[in-house]
Amino acid sequence: MSEFDDGSAVVARAQEQGAYDAALGDGWRIGGGVNGGMLLSIAGRALAAELGTSDGDRPPHPHPLAISAYYLTPGVPGPATVRTSVLRRGRAVSNGQASLLQDDGAGGEVERIRVLATYGDLATMDDEATTTATPPELPPPDECLTTEQAPPQFLKAASLLERLDLRLDPATTGWAMGRPSGNGVIRGWLRMVDGREPDPLLLLLAVDALPPVAFELGLPGWAPTLELTAHVRARPAPGWLRVNLTSRTMSGGYLEEDAEVWDSRGRFVALSRQLARAATPRR
Repeated sequence: MSEFDDGSAVVARAQEQGAYDAALGDGWRIGGGVNGGMLLSIAGRALAAELGTSDGDRPPHPHPLAISAYYLTPGVPGPATVRTSVLRRGRAVSNGQASLLQDDGAGGEVERIRVLATYGDLATMDDEATTTATPPELPPPDECLTTEQAPPQFLKAASLLERLDLRLDPATTGWAMGRPSGNGVIRGWLRMVDGREPDPLLLLLAVDALPPVAFELGLPGWAPTLELTAHVRARPAPGWLRVNLTSRTMSGGYLEEDAEVWDSRGRFVALSRQLARAATPRR
């Protein structure tokens, strides 16, 4: 089993319909908590288990097409519970919701994220995609900066990066040398260190796997996600993913971060937008 599959694994509870046990791994930390993309992947896997089986004359819908998560409290390493409910089963798509919870230390539970999603079957639409979007121009992976070249304090706070083979475009890494461009763009190549090939569920991690685009805006510290919506448009081909992050607007200490993901065949396979908090710009 790959590190991603192990980290996002869920086990159905025999005595509680729609409930799953999970574990938030210490190896998926970013900043002060577990990476938001991994939390979304765990909830997404539980929903896939619920919606990915046929129900009477309703076909299975195993893939997230649109999934939105509200991040209520930071996820911390340790056991977790995902509770799901099926809202509607249709012929083309189905809808569900999920909550990821952890023990609050006082005999109760605290909710980490709440998810609402539309699921379908991407196998029925793989050859139908057309887009005017174009993949970002990137140097070859061997000419990009690896995570090993990141500042030591950044690596210490981001165990997630040990699971990723991330190659960032040098033109978007001024922040790592203390010279952020202010352009609001970070882009690079992405794949898993252990060779695990991308699939629709891993795309939920990919849209939130790069360093925050706030870094290249000269904003110190992490940018905690408040809400994240991802659209998965196709099953990705094996190989490298190309990820492009941009941000255009900051207001009142909040900014949006848009992600676009292309696969090794140059197909536009996923996009997302998140709202995040941002620290005060450096003077």
